[in-house]
Amino acid sequence: MIIIRDIKCKLNNDSDLQNKIILKKCASALKIKPDKIKNFEILKRSIDARKKPELFYNYQIIVTVDNESDILSRIKNSKVSKYKEIKYIIPKLNFDNKSNIYVIGAGPAGLFCGLILAKAGLNPIIVERGSTVDKRIKDVKEFWENHTLNPDSNVQFGEGGAGTFSDGKLNTQVKDKNGRAKFVLETFVRNGANSLILYDAKPHMGTDSLTSVIANMREEIIDCGGKFYFDTKLEGVNYKNNAIESIELSGTNEGIYDCDYLCIAIGHSARDTFKMLYNSNLNMTGKKFAVGLRIEHLQDVINKAQYGDEYEALYKDITPATYKVTANLDNNRGVFSFCMCPGGYVINASSEEGLLAVNGMSNALRDTKNANSAIIVTVGEKEYNLDDPMSAIEYQQSLERKAYALGNGDIPVQLYQDFKNNVASTEFGDVVPEGICKTNFSNLRELFSDEINESLITGIEFFGKKIKGFNSDDALLSGVESRTSSPVRIVRDDRLISNIENVFPCGEGAGYAGGIMSAAMDGMKVAEAIIDKINQDII
Repeated sequence: MIIIRDIKCKLNNDSDLQNKIILKKCASALKIKPDKIKNFEILKRSIDARKKPELFYNYQIIVTVDNESDILSRIKNSKVSKYKEIKYIIPKLNFDNKSNIYVIGAGPAGLFCGLILAKAGLNPIIVERGSTVDKRIKDVKEFWENHTLNPDSNVQFGEGGAGTFSDGKLNTQVKDKNGRAKFVLETFVRNGANSLILYDAKPHMGTDSLTSVIANMREEIIDCGGKFYFDTKLEGVNYKNNAIESIELSGTNEGIYDCDYLCIAIGHSARDTFKMLYNSNLNMTGKKFAVGLRIEHLQDVINKAQYGDEYEALYKDITPATYKVTANLDNNRGVFSFCMCPGGYVINASSEEGLLAVNGMSNALRDTKNANSAIIVTVGEKEYNLDDPMSAIEYQQSLERKAYALGNGDIPVQLYQDFKNNVASTEFGDVVPEGICKTNFSNLRELFSDEINESLITGIEFFGKKIKGFNSDDALLSGVESRTSSPVRIVRDDRLISNIENVFPCGEGAGYAGGIMSAAMDGMKVAEAIIDKINQDII
């Protein structure tokens, strides 16, 4: 097969016409007739808006032809080369094994760790403190409507992890030399996700799609020999000769269970479990992360800034525009956008009584009138003791306690102009919340230090120079965005093992991932490490 990069086609909604144009351009690049191409496949597709309002798709295409070597030998074009497919290979056990393997957490890290272990024949047990995704949806809606919080089944906890109630973004900057990323995407598609995620440059699923995909993944793992314990929480770990011996569970499957290998994939919000593990002498440190506010704009404003004022007339059903902005400030703080949700909602993502955190969420169609993203500022040694992981968690909690008080239990909101002027808002401008969660006007300046507040303003003003309308007076802020990543890192060595033998910290909660894709890929890496360790232990 041959890969051809930088195939550009004007945006249109006629897929048959688009395919004919792609075929013709590929043939031209290879200097052959179109009928000589036996097959072509889109490897990657992105929108190029540099010449807006004229928009293009930029493709990477894989083609199958006869006489491939001859064609490549006469093509002197850096954009044309032989395609080397990377296919993920599930590691194998050297012998049959009956080890007791537990994976704590059914987010993307835990699910993909469990999937690889199950496919290798190891029959893992995946333990999730929250409920199945269907039950979890009901718990979340009950909380949003009536403030009835289930501390173990909510936006943060339950089957699918925190990413289930998000935009479901599947892009990652992790280098993938082993085919893990493609395996993750193919697994999602096999379980019901739209096949567009296989080649879109910024793939996403959306909450409504993710929920069914996650449920199907559970059945695939069970079919391969895995087992799930839902509504079951890790309460203790017991060691012998500095190696894991057993675990203590509460809830539906309460009891003490022999454990030979333990994967800890608990997500970034399992503060009580972090504390238990820390008190159980698992090596753990605080780490830098970022906090800030959600900012909402009309999606039409973002579309016009990214695609041009005439985008609606020129392009039917165009994908809602996204953005990613960053700034490095003179005070050595970084300010950047995070988890941008086009056509989405700002949601109450709390998991503890009396504390409030927000997040962004979109459905697959991204079809609401507002766009939102977090605008966040890096925090660290100025705010808490990096050597003390509990200090980092307590800093998060202090912000969420303030946010809860500011909003009287609902999401506290403020117009950007009022945030700059340090006064509480009293009415909305053009941007009005979609109504999925309740809000109250407040003064969000009371959440942070003066330095963080000024950093947020400086960043938003700078981003307004990049994206027209970004710093508009009636852009709507909400807070607090505090769960951007784990505040702690559970230390692991080159074998991916902690200071306790056969305990494998994993995913975003352990400090080794950031988002659905990187967490899923880390889960696969840990599964591989467990299999490798089992093979070594057998010898």
